[in-house]
Amino acid sequence: MTTTSERDTGSEKSNGSRSERTTCVVVGGGPAGMVLGLLLARAGVHVTVLEKHADFLRDFRGDTVHPTTLDLLDDLGLFERFDALPHSKLSRARVQDSDGREVTLVDLTRLPLRHPYIAMVPQWDFLDLLAEAGRAEPTFDLRMRHEVTGVVRDGDRVVGVDVESPDGPIRLLADLVVACDGRWSLVRRETGLPKREFPVGFDVWWFRIPTRRDLAESLLPRFNDGEVAIAIPREGYLQVAYLGRKGSDAALRARGIEDFRARIARLLPQAADDVAGIASMDDVKVLDVRVDRLSRWHAPGVLCIGDAAHAMSPVGGVGINLAVQDAVATARLLAGPLQRAGSDGPVREADLRRVRRRRLLPTVVVQGVQRVMHAALIDRVLDGDVTGPPAAAVAAWRRVPALSAIPALLIGVGPRPERIPAWARRASSARGRRLVRR
Repeated sequence: MTTTSERDTGSEKSNGSRSERTTCVVVGGGPAGMVLGLLLARAGVHVTVLEKHADFLRDFRGDTVHPTTLDLLDDLGLFERFDALPHSKLSRARVQDSDGREVTLVDLTRLPLRHPYIAMVPQWDFLDLLAEAGRAEPTFDLRMRHEVTGVVRDGDRVVGVDVESPDGPIRLLADLVVACDGRWSLVRRETGLPKREFPVGFDVWWFRIPTRRDLAESLLPRFNDGEVAIAIPREGYLQVAYLGRKGSDAALRARGIEDFRARIARLLPQAADDVAGIASMDDVKVLDVRVDRLSRWHAPGVLCIGDAAHAMSPVGGVGINLAVQDAVATARLLAGPLQRAGSDGPVREADLRRVRRRRLLPTVVVQGVQRVMHAALIDRVLDGDVTGPPAAAVAAWRRVPALSAIPALLIGVGPRPERIPAWARRASSARGRRLVRR
């Protein structure tokens, strides 16, 4: 960690790095970082987004784009371009009852939504779309292959970050640093913000099963003899999450690919003829599942949002949606203070505190539901105590199908959805044509 009081743009540092200045540095080019960067740029704030990789291509990042995020794209004038991307749609989640009949537990079509489905799209396509929209704004600066190596302090205040770039080290000074660099956030670690961690007893292994079958627009959780798999229909393949006990990755790999294929065939008999498409255990990626949240999301000059503030379980696939909602709230609450930064002094801690105050309730509610699901279902299935969701609950859903709207509301919309500020909205070309005709 580096301490400095030097704040002049263009000055040379003793360590040989050059110094630059912007208004806001966003660390991390994931969904939260890219949405925040775009929104702040549309407010006229000079924002620099730093992404350490050369591109957004990463296997099995979260590929879910929820209805509220689809609404966001609509309001930003980007939905038509997004809708043109290759993607599949999930509108329901079904399980089998004790008689082997399918019961719909989640049904997004029962909600009054503009887009009553979850779009499954490769995250790199989603991020490329946001990057293209950001580059259309004169105050937006996205820098790939720029890895943050530390924070810069002036006394107890964070005033920027040190960056390793393709052209050498840079010291990037800013009125505010926003950490969007995920659950392993370097900025969060460097600032020493207090964290509360919740125990999780399982990990997730992600992989693809290529298939030419016609796939329904529904999620397919399957439970069998202490194992869980969730199959997500995609274009030309199933994306599968296999759940197992935390720390068992080495043992799972030691048993080899044939054993793994047999496990998946038992869990997903409809894909049994296709499991040979899992070429080797190298195609199976493990996710170390964590659930935690910061007790305080900010320090002087720095703010954490998304997974950097609250690591989520993959249950419900809501982590990306929650991070995007954090970004919308952050832009709405901090665009004004950032526009005034410099002339009115630094961004106040009171302004940063408002972000956590706004977003804490949905974070606590979602993590609470996830932890209940862990204890009441996933852990019990993995221990062999139960073979699936409680029979009484499944029977209730069968008798009253409208109950499927309740989890749909939590998953598809979530607690306290955020709206795009008026200054960031743009009409799509199709909407513009409709308005002209009217």
